[in-house]
Amino acid sequence: MENYLLAIDAGTGSGRAVLFDLQGSQISVGQEEWQHLAEDGVDNSMGFDFDNDWPLLCRCIKLAIQNANISPQQIIAISATSMREGIVVFDQDGQEIWAVANVDARASEQVMALKESSPDIEYRDYQQSGQTFALGALPRLLWLKEHHPELYDQAHSVAMISDWVLAKLSGVIATDPSNAGTTGIFSLATRNWVPEMAKEVGLNPEIFPPVVETGTKIGEVTAQAASESGLSAGTAVVMGGGDVQLGAAGLGVVNLGDIAVLGGSFWQQVVNINAKMPPPEDMSIRVNPHVITGLSQAEGITFFSGLVMHWFVDAFCHLEKQLAEERGIDVYAYMEELAEQVPVGSYDILPIFSDAMHYDHWYHAAPSFINLSLDVDKSNPACLFRSLQENACIVSAINLENIQAFSQPNTAGSAAASKPSEAEQAIVFAGGASKGFLWPQILADVTGKKVKIPKVKEATSLGCAMAAGVGVGIYASIKEAADSIVSWEKEYQPNMDNYVKYQALKEKWIQVYEQQLKLVDKGLTNSMWQAPGL
Repeated sequence: MENYLLAIDAGTGSGRAVLFDLQGSQISVGQEEWQHLAEDGVDNSMGFDFDNDWPLLCRCIKLAIQNANISPQQIIAISATSMREGIVVFDQDGQEIWAVANVDARASEQVMALKESSPDIEYRDYQQSGQTFALGALPRLLWLKEHHPELYDQAHSVAMISDWVLAKLSGVIATDPSNAGTTGIFSLATRNWVPEMAKEVGLNPEIFPPVVETGTKIGEVTAQAASESGLSAGTAVVMGGGDVQLGAAGLGVVNLGDIAVLGGSFWQQVVNINAKMPPPEDMSIRVNPHVITGLSQAEGITFFSGLVMHWFVDAFCHLEKQLAEERGIDVYAYMEELAEQVPVGSYDILPIFSDAMHYDHWYHAAPSFINLSLDVDKSNPACLFRSLQENACIVSAINLENIQAFSQPNTAGSAAASKPSEAEQAIVFAGGASKGFLWPQILADVTGKKVKIPKVKEATSLGCAMAAGVGVGIYASIKEAADSIVSWEKEYQPNMDNYVKYQALKEKWIQVYEQQLKLVDKGLTNSMWQAPGL
């Protein structure tokens, strides 16, 4: 009887249960979209709907088992991954009492109050955690204390959304460094909580659960969870982690110096660095614990790249959609065929959407296209489509260059880097953006680096399944699992002539974006997004 591993992924837009065999092949999936809850009268709030989302995940689990046509007893281990920054507060009985999703931005006033309380508090915390207050847990917990003191008084522990999934399965509340690190109440060096950060701002320093490494068995599926989910009671429950870090593991990005670009709704650019390396002095880059001990990940984020592309195609490519449908191909594949005929640089069209990452003071200009012309051959949907692809890669390149500027001098000396990484001078590209043929080539040309496309695109779920396997001894470690499972579908070599052209375009874009931000500063245009507290 064949055995399987189950990954549960609590994402921003949906819940998923994904079954894998022990060789890392995806067998089946159950998935449902979910909605986060805005709290009445609370601007920018986005609560996590745990009352409805647990039954939803149970339905996903049952569907995955049904689609695979297996017995629940064949699942030997389960782990979970989730959107980062989302937190769940539990009472002393282990019942969830309050939770927010990663996109919750209700605590702007608390962010500002923290910064005003001490001129250097955010800097001091950042130097330990690699996080700023904008997406952190401290302001949200302060908001809870101020606005719902009756709930705050019941708070016994706080953990992440993937930890909540595992707690529902096993009854055990614990967390791992990769996800808990995104709270900002955490030490990159020790891979543990820093309760003093909470105590300093008047929060209870006793509410932090045990930290165990990803891939550690923490318990077993309880009888109640088995009844609710269709799983077998006694199945091993294994600590998971953050979606980006487990996604990196699922891409084989497990060695010092490895680079990945994850091209989804938002784009993340991650580089593995020595865990002992402190974050940059200028607070420009986010740094998170990796799921690989001894490593952290320096991370850049490009906002809305995938969402902007969806918006553009839905809003402006109605004819192209029809023509693609008539040919029986995906509209994005058709648009890439058209965009391939557009010269490098897209006739100098400059999309103004996400800025490069400025983690300490981060906001965006008003969305726009600069340098449009009245020549339909130079400002048609194909030209704009290519310009958006080029722009996502340009912003990614800027973020990677900023990471390299502070991390490159220290890429040696970690026990995690026992041998040079094959991908050290390449970029692993995954997510929906990697499925085409043009976007990966543009990324190679813009960065001047080889781009590698993995065979398995569902990297986050695969990394989560690897963690489950480690917990029951199928793999000795996540790195060993990645080395044995991850394989490559295609490689793209950079065109260095195009690289030179893109370098000039990048410098022009940087200057234009700076001017566009000044229009926001003057109140003449509206920022596409700004961090809480700005």
